[in-house]
Amino acid sequence: MSTQLILVGILVVTVGLLIRAEFLKIKLQSYIFKPVSTLLVITIAAVSFSLPDHNPVYSWGALVGLLFSFGGDVTLLFQEQRKPFIIGLALFLLAHIAYLMVFTWLGQVSWWNLFSGVVLLAAGAGFYHLIRAKLGSMKAPVMVYIVIISLMVMQAVSTFGSPAFSQRQAVMISAGAVLFYLSDLILAATRFWRPWKYGRISLGFYYAGQVLIALAASYF
Repeated sequence: MSTQLILVGILVVTVGLLIRAEFLKIKLQSYIFKPVSTLLVITIAAVSFSLPDHNPVYSWGALVGLLFSFGGDVTLLFQEQRKPFIIGLALFLLAHIAYLMVFTWLGQVSWWNLFSGVVLLAAGAGFYHLIRAKLGSMKAPVMVYIVIISLMVMQAVSTFGSPAFSQRQAVMISAGAVLFYLSDLILAATRFWRPWKYGRISLGFYYAGQVLIALAASYF
C-alpha cells in the first residue's frame, strides 16, 4: 500500500489547492489541479493491477468509472455553459453506471441493501421536488441521474456480506459511494436551488469518495 498512500498524500495537496482555486476563482489553477487530482485517483486504482491478488472485475470496473469521471471533470470546468454541463452530466452518469454494474456483479443482495435503496430513492424524490422548478428542460435527465446514482449507492451497500469483499473493503466502497452521492447533491442544490458560496466544498466529498472506491481495489 506504500505507493497508494504516497499518491493519496499528493492528492490531498492537489485537492486542497483545487478547492482554494475554486473559492478564489483562479480558473487557470482549477484547470490544472482538477484533472491532475482525478488522474492521481486513476493511478491509485491502476496500481491494483500490479498486485497478484487483485480482483480484475473490480479493478476494471473502478478504472472505467474513473475514466468517465475524468471526462466529466474536464468538461465541467466549463459548466457555466449549457452544452458542457450536459456532456459532463452524461459522462458522470456513465461513471455511476460503471460502478453500479461492478457493485451488482460482485455484491450480494440483502434486506439492508434493499432498505438503503428505498431510503435513497425517497430522498432522491424529495430532492428532485425541491429543485424541479428551476430545471427547465433538464427535468428528465436529472431525474434519470438521481435514480442511477441512488441505485449505485444501494448496490455499494450490497458489498456487505458478499464473499467477494472483506469488511474493510465494503466499508470503503459504501462510504465512497455515499460521499460521491453527497457531492452531487451539493453541486445540484447550488446550481438549481440556492447558490451557496461554500458549494465548492463538494469537491472534498467527491475526491474522498472516489479515492475510497479506488483504494478498495488494493485490498483484495
